[in-house]
Amino acid sequence: MSTGIICEYNPFHNGHIYHLNKIKELVKDDIIILVLSGNYTERGDLSIIDKYNKAAIALKYGVDLVIELPYEFATESSDFFASGALQILNELKCNKLIFGSESNNIDRITEMANIQLNNPKYNELVKKKLEEGINYPTAMSNALKEISSFTIKEPNDLLALSYIKEIIINNYKITPISIKRTNNYNDKKITGKISSATSIREAIKNGNEYEETLPKESINSIIKFDDKDYFNYLKYKIIEDNHLSDYQNVDEGIENKLKKEIINCNNLDEFITKIKSKRYTYNKIKRMLTHIICSYTKEESKNNKKIKYIRVLGFSNRGRNYLSKIKKEITIPIITNINKRNIELLTREIKSDQIYYLITKQEKNLFSQKPLKKRE
Repeated sequence: MSTGIICEYNPFHNGHIYHLNKIKELVKDDIIILVLSGNYTERGDLSIIDKYNKAAIALKYGVDLVIELPYEFATESSDFFASGALQILNELKCNKLIFGSESNNIDRITEMANIQLNNPKYNELVKKKLEEGINYPTAMSNALKEISSFTIKEPNDLLALSYIKEIIINNYKITPISIKRTNNYNDKKITGKISSATSIREAIKNGNEYEETLPKESINSIIKFDDKDYFNYLKYKIIEDNHLSDYQNVDEGIENKLKKEIINCNNLDEFITKIKSKRYTYNKIKRMLTHIICSYTKEESKNNKKIKYIRVLGFSNRGRNYLSKIKKEITIPIITNINKRNIELLTREIKSDQIYYLITKQEKNLFSQKPLKKRE
């Protein structure tokens, strides 16, 4: 039996240790498989711990098998993010998915998922609200409330909604299980030893204390890169590139506003504030900018709706044995190192990683990295 989890670990903190310990209590001897966002996140941020260090920390704290969620899924909105992660877990024969949830109400989230999938009134309401200039997350939430009197606004519940929809659409034999989230995902201030990743990143950025919220392995792995480096690369790219509309999420003529506003902005926050609107949320803009800086095109996205490989970042002995046991049932390539046979599959990941390490000033030999092995 195996249990799947889907995480970004940006950074891995005490709440994640709590999460893993609760999972081990719930599933006992199951193999724990982690689908991990690599060097970029669903919000469009660069991870403050690189993917190999995140994988090593996850193995230390109880994960058996770490699989990378490819860039093209990891940097998209929740439905596409969930689609990629669930495809991987299904290939790996997971029979359970465990995630954090603010409401901790699987039945209600499943009811909302069925409304989205099966109630024609839902799509009509969302379309109407989008035409009024409301952004998609708010339109979705308002439509659900009108139909059911309930709404889903919290980020982990929204991700849970996407997970459950994917399970229903594809008839995956995966049982969703939630663990009550113990703090506010969006808190911007440290609230104790278990605090949100957002609050920890804010503390690191502002030079405030954060060490009590992280295990020592994370503290030692934090990359304190300068946002100015990211912004300068982005600024050059936007000024120089005359084909911005080719990139994923650059829609509705916004490329003109990007070129107009970038000239007079001195930092990323200022630039996003200039671009932000009812239609373009902060997170949507961040994802768009990440796609610009990595030259990820709409054409690439169109051809990347399905997971094409499973890339192993690390394993315990139990994880390696489990993978060996099921590998004949897996329908796509399993990649444990980069070579001539699989390098074409990894072209996007390699390019994105090279840009990440350039901006964060980290030295990595991407062509020789093999899966990490947990010290037993």
